Amino acid sequence: MIYEGYVFRGGGYKHRDLIELVEDIGGIIVNARIMGNEATITFVVPKRDVSVIEDIILSRLRGEFEKLPLVGSEIAVVLPSITRHHFPHPACDIAEYLRRKGAKTNIIGLARGTGRRIAQISQREKRVIEEHDIAVLILGDFKDCIERYKWKLYDNLQIPVVVVGGPEEVDSEVPYIGGFGRVLHRLKSTEEIRKLDELVVCVERCLGERQENLTVSPFAIKSEIEDQVDEIKSCRSPKSPIVVQREGVRIRINYDRYASKIRESKIGERRVREVAEVKRSEIKDYIIVKPYLQYV
Repeated sequence: MIYEGYVFRGGGYKHRDLIELVEDIGGIIVNARIMGNEATITFVVPKRDVSVIEDIILSRLRGEFEKLPLVGSEIAVVLPSITRHHFPHPACDIAEYLRRKGAKTNIIGLARGTGRRIAQISQREKRVIEEHDIAVLILGDFKDCIERYKWKLYDNLQIPVVVVGGPEEVDSEVPYIGGFGRVLHRLKSTEEIRKLDELVVCVERCLGERQENLTVSPFAIKSEIEDQVDEIKSCRSPKSPIVVQREGVRIRINYDRYASKIRESKIGERRVREVAEVKRSEIKDYIIVKPYLQYV
């Protein structure tokens, strides 16, 4: 079943109607924030039922309804360095724009990514990045440096990579988007927003090419674990304790304490350990759940 992600922004007085409708048609609430009279609800629904949701929102709830093409994805925004003497760079604006389109982003600065001939990536950094769905690598203004030296930072990554940098065109074996050099201002001009939209389209296309046929939907795993594991509600990240990825979920609770409980949780008639691999994350000993592929 193909899901699409959307966000509702509007009055909070009838938000329960939307939540119940989403669940009735087989959708899943990804995140719901109710602050006073305002509600922001992120959800995914089967593609065939989008028109039903749209009619309810526009006619009864009178709120905003926006598609989120990157919902259900976790993106690594990677820089050669994030130390102050390597500023400025557009990493924060890029990460924030991807978040607005539904993605969960993590900014990762490499320990030894600066320089030309000496630039390198460690095995642990590689493993951390590969826990994400896709990596967006932000490089600098020098075309020669990007073409001849920086390829070694992403050449061995086992996930899709999109490279952005200052030069408009670069010879690259991976998707490249120019116009993101070192800037001394926020990315907010018309041309800069157009470049950000181009990046979103490129990331969405790369994610779509990698979509696998899984035994169980990551959204279903998220929903069932939230219902069955009470410790989720008291974790260090109460607003988003479970991050949905294209091929699994990241659960922000300690692996040693809760991995066995996650494995024994049920999804339908089967347990999680029967339909997915449960392993330790490289990030803060969190838990990664990866559903097995479904072979037809």
